[in-house]
Amino acid sequence: MENKYRKDFPFFKSIDENSSVENKGLIYFDSAATAHRPFIVLNAMTHFYATENANPLRGLYSLSERATMAYENSRQVTADFINAKEPAEIVFTRNASESLNLVAYSWGMNNLKAGDEICVSIMEHHSNIVPWQMVCRHTGAKLVFMECDKQTGIISDEEIASKINKNTKIVSVVHVSNVLGVTNPVKKIGEAAHNVGAIFIVDGAQSAPHMKVDVQDINADFFAMSGHKLCGPMGIGALYGKRALLESMEPFLRGGEMIEYVTRENATWAEIPHKFEAGTVSAADAVGMAAAIRYLQNIGLENIEKHDAELACRLIAGMEKIPHVNIIGSHDGNKRCGIVTFTIDGVHPHDIASLLSDEKIAIRAGHHCAQPLGQYLEQTATARASLYLYNTEQEIDIFLEKLAQVRSWSGFKDES
Repeated sequence: MENKYRKDFPFFKSIDENSSVENKGLIYFDSAATAHRPFIVLNAMTHFYATENANPLRGLYSLSERATMAYENSRQVTADFINAKEPAEIVFTRNASESLNLVAYSWGMNNLKAGDEICVSIMEHHSNIVPWQMVCRHTGAKLVFMECDKQTGIISDEEIASKINKNTKIVSVVHVSNVLGVTNPVKKIGEAAHNVGAIFIVDGAQSAPHMKVDVQDINADFFAMSGHKLCGPMGIGALYGKRALLESMEPFLRGGEMIEYVTRENATWAEIPHKFEAGTVSAADAVGMAAAIRYLQNIGLENIEKHDAELACRLIAGMEKIPHVNIIGSHDGNKRCGIVTFTIDGVHPHDIASLLSDEKIAIRAGHHCAQPLGQYLEQTATARASLYLYNTEQEIDIFLEKLAQVRSWSGFKDES
């Protein structure tokens, strides 16, 4: 079946046309690391720099006002995308990692003490572990891990109840695992967090590109996301935070437009969200992320989710027929969010990725910035194919054909 969205992307346009570009024929299965950008995103950024380029928020002349309007319109688009109550609850950051660090430094460092607990899941990306380790070292708090079923990746109700208790002050959980592809029951986990008075943080780096997110329905206190994973530019992300929490927090970075007034002795901060956006802002990147969001909304997140699931089901069904291929996590493609992680008996994942690269197939291999999960699953490294709206059934079939030959390319004889 022809994929009607590929023509929207210059990367795939160059691959699919009869040209001599280096990437011609490349199959890109690494969208969980970063997605490609459609023309509409690149054009929006070029338009900003070509016609609206000025330092936003600072100038009183009309060009600066237009730049400010473009930047703030992007905030509104982002707020609507995840159903924030108001655009002031959206703080632009560099990425989801910076968003999580902002909460760790500005809320965690100022509200925790010895004896308090921070609860995360075993499947967290390092970006949702390392900041909390830092908070624990400085405050005396303890980091607690909710573990999941090793076959399905599901965190049980019993595990949630046993790890979230009266000592818990922060619960920070990934919405969709970048290794297992599992969607965590964030609404249920959030309820458990709020029942004991803890704040609830969701890492939405992998969920926002693939499914409709409603932060009010989830009742997240904070929600982190990255632009580059949803077809936007690198170097721009967003943190959603409830107004009352953002207003109560100290700024993470200081200087530039986040300041209201400065004396020799002290300073006061601008209103939210600007008090968290120090220095010259990434206006063109924010405009690009907003264009990406509108692009995904025009396609429909429900259609993207359906497409990803169909491809994942086709991929898993084919992998199950190949001897010595082991799928990590659920075998249900409808529960993988387009992410399929695997190993091959006798072949290191780095070699899998290298051999497939020789066949012009791009996948990820390693620990995927989730080493505690790998240790828990007793998998030092795995290979990962991650799919998105521009991938095709034909690409799946070519991948499966090549995957079936990896062991023989590695020197194993046919054991059938």
